[in-house]
Amino acid sequence: MNLTIKQSKALRILEDGQTIELYYGGAAGGGKSALGCFWQIKQRLKFPGSRGLIGRAVLKTLKETTLQTFFEVAKKQELKRGVHFDLTTAQDKEHPNCLVFVNESIIFLKDLYAYPNDPDFDELGSLEITDGFIDESPQVTAKAKGIVRSRIRFQLDKFGVVPKLLMTGNPSKGWAYSEFYRPNKTGEIRPDKKFIQALPNDNPYLPKSYIDSLMGLDKNSRERLLYGNWEYDDNPNALCEFDNILALFQNDHVKLDGEKYITADIARFGSDKAIILVWYGWAVVEIHVFAKSSMTDIQDCINAMRSKHKIPKHYCIADEDGIGGGIVDNCGIVGFVNNSAPVEEEGKAGVMEKKNYSNLQAQCIYKLADKINENSIFVQAELSDQWRGEIIEEMEAIESYKSDTDGKLKIVPKEKVKEKIGRSPDWRDAIMMRVYFELKKHVTVAKPMVTGRRIEWG
Repeated sequence: MNLTIKQSKALRILEDGQTIELYYGGAAGGGKSALGCFWQIKQRLKFPGSRGLIGRAVLKTLKETTLQTFFEVAKKQELKRGVHFDLTTAQDKEHPNCLVFVNESIIFLKDLYAYPNDPDFDELGSLEITDGFIDESPQVTAKAKGIVRSRIRFQLDKFGVVPKLLMTGNPSKGWAYSEFYRPNKTGEIRPDKKFIQALPNDNPYLPKSYIDSLMGLDKNSRERLLYGNWEYDDNPNALCEFDNILALFQNDHVKLDGEKYITADIARFGSDKAIILVWYGWAVVEIHVFAKSSMTDIQDCINAMRSKHKIPKHYCIADEDGIGGGIVDNCGIVGFVNNSAPVEEEGKAGVMEKKNYSNLQAQCIYKLADKINENSIFVQAELSDQWRGEIIEEMEAIESYKSDTDGKLKIVPKEKVKEKIGRSPDWRDAIMMRVYFELKKHVTVAKPMVTGRRIEWG
């Protein structure tokens, strides 16, 4: 088998004594699946009795794609099915859906989809492997990846190796972006993790027609799959344009005037970070982030910001989930209830109407997406590269969700966002709550009118 320079570099990393997780790919045609299959074959032959894993989001897709690549790679190594290895069936009592080698090594073929009836991947609970390969890894959740990583412990000392997990995939906004691509770009990637970008042009064995086909794709797909640009996404449900998200930090035409506000996203049980934003109009002028939420520290910060910027309590808002409810009460500020009913909006000809949002949070997030796409928000406050990257990632994760089931406008649930990006979307929620005050301006407030002896409301 002829290896590319990038594949050879990846194999050296997969055999070092330091790296535990390697992400390889970041474009189409870089030989991702072939690398993973070649490495798994090499490991099984090198270490008799060892156990590997090839996983993908859906087992059926794995068998139709990655497994076929495995057979091709094995053939190039002059390994024959039925002689050097064999494939068991799903009905095999001892090793269902496995590649079993003559030296008693095994490769488990695993479905890594996050099924609702097995959210903790209990099916993998008793599995012990020597190493693992996840193909098209952005299609699996960060939790699934973590579970596979925790299973790599079978006879490591006997074979004299460290745990190794190879992941391959195309550019995607999710845990692969935040754990590998972005830290590698900024030079902050952990020493036990490595990232190798492999582009079509790095693979001299690709036919020219394949490159030509990538050139004919739409802009987003071409940027991702041909040029390996991780900053583009082809998600049809995304509500924010990527260029408009980047402009959040450049929109200096947004004036720092108008009413002043404070929005605060408080960790529900003190486990996630808390974020406090100070707004002048639609510009964020000051940011405070607490890695661990302490009620006293957060209350003191909100009160200090109110005093510093002369902001009244009714122009300050925090989510009421978890400990946020106590902060709302103690500070005397507005409480945001995510699942409360949406409010009326000003429609055509100034007529108030109630649109079909699933709840207040969905309404505010849809409106936030509109503001982002209108380039009407400016994050002027100083940001670290990490914070900027997190904001971009969370704004890209704003997506519509199953609105065709009951006709209501919904957004992807927070738990699914956390699965995708590997953390809670705290920046999104802190920024989203600014929309509440804009909606509130247009709410019709009933006023009493005395007519004769009767009080009417209108």
